[in-house]
Amino acid sequence: MIIERLSQEHRNIEKLLAILERELQVFDLGDRPDYEVIGAVISYFELYPEVYHHPQEDLVFAKLKIRDPGAAAKIGDLAREHQRGAELLRRVAHEIANVLAGRELLRQDVHAIVHDFIEHERRHIAMEDRDFFPAAVKALEPQDWTEIASAMSNPEDPLFSEAAEETFDALRVRISQLEQEAEAERH
Repeated sequence: MIIERLSQEHRNIEKLLAILERELQVFDLGDRPDYEVIGAVISYFELYPEVYHHPQEDLVFAKLKIRDPGAAAKIGDLAREHQRGAELLRRVAHEIANVLAGRELLRQDVHAIVHDFIEHERRHIAMEDRDFFPAAVKALEPQDWTEIASAMSNPEDPLFSEAAEETFDALRVRISQLEQEAEAERH
């Protein structure tokens, strides 16, 4: 159940990365991307993955280190990976703030910062889905999952739940639009 939830959260994060990537493409073409949507994506990443998702993964990883140190060693320093993602996100937020403030910036520099964040997150999610989650499912015992579940906070995802926060309204609408556009393209 815990791994399924974390995996679903990865799918949700991938939707946001796709939206951020599309907005970056608009920016690259010299047009004005939807900065409200970009801001909402940044806010979401600052809130949910950093405050809830990653700490839950850290609980699972701590148990994996006990049950299968070899598998944990192959995964590497998960906390450092999470920290690196947070650093890249701060750079994105700073750069977007500079763009909105009208500072003189090279487009390719803005692109590189946003693109680095997107690619880091995709590589990180792929590694967790491919290596970390299967290793945890294989190594952890029922009592481990019970202990993890009791230590976890289970907040509603502020974007992908019924109790979604107002902050993310524009982003929810944009996700719906993109999903509808994608569906229309398939037909």
